Amino acid sequence: MRVLGIETSCDETGVAVYDTAFPGAEGLRAQALYSQIALHAEYGGVVPELASRDHVRKLLPLIRQTLGDAGMGVGDLDGVAYTAGPGLVGALLVGAGVARSLAWALDKPAIGVHHMEGHLLAPLLEAPDLVPPFVALLVSGGHTQLIAVEAIGAYQLLGETLDDAAGEAFDKTAKMMGLPYPGGPQLAALAEQGTAGAYRFSRPMTDRPGLDFSFSGLKTQVLLAWRGSDQSAQTRADIARGFEDAVVDTLAIKCERALDAAGCDTLIVAGGVGANTRLRARLAQLASRRGGRACFPRPALCTDNGAMIAFAGALRLLAGQRGDDAIRVMPRWDMASLPSMDVAMVG
Repeated sequence: MRVLGIETSCDETGVAVYDTAFPGAEGLRAQALYSQIALHAEYGGVVPELASRDHVRKLLPLIRQTLGDAGMGVGDLDGVAYTAGPGLVGALLVGAGVARSLAWALDKPAIGVHHMEGHLLAPLLEAPDLVPPFVALLVSGGHTQLIAVEAIGAYQLLGETLDDAAGEAFDKTAKMMGLPYPGGPQLAALAEQGTAGAYRFSRPMTDRPGLDFSFSGLKTQVLLAWRGSDQSAQTRADIARGFEDAVVDTLAIKCERALDAAGCDTLIVAGGVGANTRLRARLAQLASRRGGRACFPRPALCTDNGAMIAFAGALRLLAGQRGDDAIRVMPRWDMASLPSMDVAMVG
């Protein structure tokens, strides 16, 4: 089954073709991604209306490019998958409208994909031998969640952020310190130049039981430290390092608790913050110490992308799931409400 995947949940237009006839990453026939970073940089954050309009401009050319790279035409497709939520409603509607129209014109099935399920399944693209049960740490955009995965499509929320997500905390902290948009990657790069231990911030909510997160207080600590400092280049790097260490430690502590709660030693990590090198090293060490395994998608598949949507959609289409012809999106969508899948893993 050759599935076209379309991702337009926020500020990146992603398109990919996944072919289930090939195992794992070999099935990814082609993918393309357009980022709106330059468009939104002037405003210091995503402007929803501008994001939607840019998806309108970029999506069809990107589909043509991706199909050309795959050596295919639209008539070679067996199905279409698109992000139906969560995300910005206008941006989601662009992808949903194009996907449903294309599927209707080709008389092929289409399926709306949960954005976070796409992230959760992304590591399996390159590790097809990985099977549940396992724990997933999802750190993408406004989401920081720990999920117990009993089976593909069977998800139990163990803990989530009560305020700012980890990625939001990175971006907002960077902005407070005067770093350019998007701030998260800029702050992580700056932290590489910082001195470990020069600034130590609290590890939020690790001094009590539970698996929920909170990063707003940490953000305030950093702001006070920054305002009270000499604001030199080295101090900025030291504060960035202290902030990153606090986030990484907090995520690692909660991940270990989640593995204990789920009774397993396999951890997968996905989403934009999952590309952070210090986090990847810390969680790999944690899993190894427990005699388990930590899996991460390659950094290019940590950000929003069409490959994860094509892959997740292919699994659900193989399971016989279909959507009707209506164009529906869900800006808010509980992943626990998804139907389970009775299908063998692709590859």
